[in-house]
Amino acid sequence: MFRRKQFDELKSRIEEPRNKIQVISGPRQVGKSTMVKQVLAESTIPHLLLTADNVPPSNTAWIGEMWNTARSQMKLRRAEEFLLVIDEVHKIDNWSEAVKKEWDADTYADTNIKVVLLGSSRLLLKDGLTESLAGRYELIRMPHWSYAEMHEAFGIDIDRYIFFGGYPGGVSFMNSESRWRRYVKDSIVEPAIERDILMTKVVYKPQLMRQLFELGCTYSGEEISLTKLLGQLLDVGNVTTLANYLTTLDESRLLCGMHKYAADNARKYNSIPKMMVYNTALLSALSGVTFAKTFTTPKVWGRWVESAVGAHLLNLADELDFRLYYWRERNDEVDFIIEHNRRCIAIEVKSGRRTTNSGMSVFAQKFNPKHAFVVGSGGISVEEFFMADLETLLEE
Repeated sequence: MFRRKQFDELKSRIEEPRNKIQVISGPRQVGKSTMVKQVLAESTIPHLLLTADNVPPSNTAWIGEMWNTARSQMKLRRAEEFLLVIDEVHKIDNWSEAVKKEWDADTYADTNIKVVLLGSSRLLLKDGLTESLAGRYELIRMPHWSYAEMHEAFGIDIDRYIFFGGYPGGVSFMNSESRWRRYVKDSIVEPAIERDILMTKVVYKPQLMRQLFELGCTYSGEEISLTKLLGQLLDVGNVTTLANYLTTLDESRLLCGMHKYAADNARKYNSIPKMMVYNTALLSALSGVTFAKTFTTPKVWGRWVESAVGAHLLNLADELDFRLYYWRERNDEVDFIIEHNRRCIAIEVKSGRRTTNSGMSVFAQKFNPKHAFVVGSGGISVEEFFMADLETLLEE
């Protein structure tokens, strides 16, 4: 069975002496639970695997009860160490306070119970970790699947990856696009919005949030002002509300409004956002277009390729610690600007979407990027780019 690289990271950490809680965070359907089960299957440490999925949110005592069960099992087995794994922990009210209480009690009593927590709501995990568990945890991020992973695990070719994106659960449905589209909407989009955002954040206009997400996904790869976007939404709101909702969607690793690159932060964050999905499956499913028509229409396909490159970079940003922007000045533009350690890398995607522009040379004169290159026609191939180790460019 295919193993994501986080497998080795988690396996190594749980074999170390007890030190920090290991938190596995990532969007829905990226394989967090599967990866943990793979680690447990190879570990010799006795363990207790639990899920809070069907536990009433108000039952905060459940965490303490399960922790005591782990302590009892450890004693009965006369084990020197024990591993407690709780999936969907964020669904319990005040979960972080309960975890902190039990973890600190074990630390005080020298009870060698190691802990792994999983959660699909990045928002709730983030709030709980920063509020109660600061200094007590390490984060293992699991982003959307890359092309390299999808190709190795399922043999997906580059064109199908660009259109269908990186959800492993959807692979078996790719030959029936209507069924695949329902899977993405029903199993990923709906739970992500309804359970991971609306149930965990104060959203006064949930319908506006939904509309923003759906419309924003269809605009992936396009610059669009929030004022113009607001005019296309049925629910009444304001630009500030939209900006806050877009930030929430970004924190959930669903949809990002990329800022324009500039020399000062004020100009960056006051710019017109460029919509970008974290997984092109969202663009394809919500646009309602077919693979065949998209692939055979160069201008349309070009937007899908650009969105796939953008999604790839967005998913690497946390791991490699960089920020992602676009750049435009009048008619000159560069699709992606990576900012890392006060230096930048310029990336232009050429795939038939538009004619050649002078954006790269103009940008190079103004900002002197560390690297500047083209992905697609006249440069590195899209497939080669997806397979490349971007970290080598950042380390130079």
